[in-house]
Amino acid sequence: MPVMPDIPKAEIAIVEQTNAFRAANKLQAVRAVPPLAKAARDFAAFLSSSTLFSHEADGRRPVDRIKAAGYAPCATAENLAWHSDPRGFETLKLATATVEGWKNSPGHRKNLLMDHATETGVAIVKARREEKYFAVQLFGRPDALKYSFQIENSAAREVVYRLAGETTRIAPRQIVTHTVCAPAEIAIDVKVGGILTKAVTSTYQAKGGQVYRLTGKGSEIGVEVGGK
Repeated sequence: MPVMPDIPKAEIAIVEQTNAFRAANKLQAVRAVPPLAKAARDFAAFLSSSTLFSHEADGRRPVDRIKAAGYAPCATAENLAWHSDPRGFETLKLATATVEGWKNSPGHRKNLLMDHATETGVAIVKARREEKYFAVQLFGRPDALKYSFQIENSAAREVVYRLAGETTRIAPRQIVTHTVCAPAEIAIDVKVGGILTKAVTSTYQAKGGQVYRLTGKGSEIGVEVGGK
């Protein structure tokens, strides 16, 4: 008889191993939440009875399935895996094989180390007629935890800054509020005589609740960082 894993314990072990990996990389732990677990379980069940295996195998994107499960996401990621062995799997072996496989795959590893993720959901479902197990892990940051911050131009001239690859021009005395789902890099440039200089004045990692106040005259632009 093939070895039968304790699936709920294997799912818990995947979360524990994920958080151990995140801790080793100085990242916060993710907590398991029911909506993400439901979305993961529904998709794992679909995969276990389908000949298809991809993130859109059921015709939907991961974010669509997550929303359908009642989760309001700001940012999401999904890892998939399957393991097959006619001898079956011990509980911890199945969990470890799943997480180690993700660690060794660049895209899956990136999801495990999604630095702004706060929540997760894990599901494992066995195929009906064979010793084949499908695992789905979802990561999320809820919409309620969006990052909101401001750029305030107190300088005497227009300043150009780039946020997540997009360029914004901010006039003197103008305040711009940004809301993003992940911390984003701000690169601040200076215009002198109407020409954008190539040098970047300052680069910052934007975080929620902060105000980036641009100050100064002429070509010398300073940045003061504080709270709202």
